[in-house]
Amino acid sequence: MNAKRTAALLALVLAPLIVQAESAWVTDQFEITLRSGPSTSNEIRLMVRSGTELEVLQRDDENGYTQVRTSGGTEGWVLSRYLMTEPSAREQLTNLTGQLSSATSRGSTLNQQLGAVRSEYDNAQQRIRTLEQEKADLEAELAEIQRTAANVLSINQQNKDLNRQLSDAGIRIDMLEQENRELGSQTNRYWFMSGGLVLVVGMILGLWLPRIRWQQRRSRYDRF
Repeated sequence: MNAKRTAALLALVLAPLIVQAESAWVTDQFEITLRSGPSTSNEIRLMVRSGTELEVLQRDDENGYTQVRTSGGTEGWVLSRYLMTEPSAREQLTNLTGQLSSATSRGSTLNQQLGAVRSEYDNAQQRIRTLEQEKADLEAELAEIQRTAANVLSINQQNKDLNRQLSDAGIRIDMLEQENRELGSQTNRYWFMSGGLVLVVGMILGLWLPRIRWQQRRSRYDRF
């Protein structure tokens, strides 16, 4: 019984000391005092939050203070050990996060622009293919026109040749008609001359035959 009582008493005494372990971090957000002079005895003009950018005016290394000016124009002194030559990691992370977001946004914009460029490129390729097809159609049409024009020129040349042949044939016909007329005229002259010759011969015979007959008769009379 004494052992049980002792254990129970120890449990009651040690119970408050046995707590569940947990973690905690020191805050990175704090404020420093901006005083009117380089010591803690000077009045506080402003509480400056961590990450605030200040303009350095002069340094008091002996007292460990630096005179600064805020963006609002308030001047004062702060402990030099609270100042850094670059923004805090929190501010840098915030800036980097903003830059990353901006870069992501620009990347999205660039992707959109790239998509637009690709779309324009595809449209340009389609227009090029359409123009090439139209060019091929026009070349085929031009070739057909040239072939038709060549046929027309050939037909025109043939017409000229036929017209020239027809003209030559007409000239030959006129010459033949002229020759026919001349032959007809010569034939008429020949017939006229033949008729005249026959008439002359008839006249001569008409004059000469009676004389022959008379001489024959006379010759018979002389015999008797």
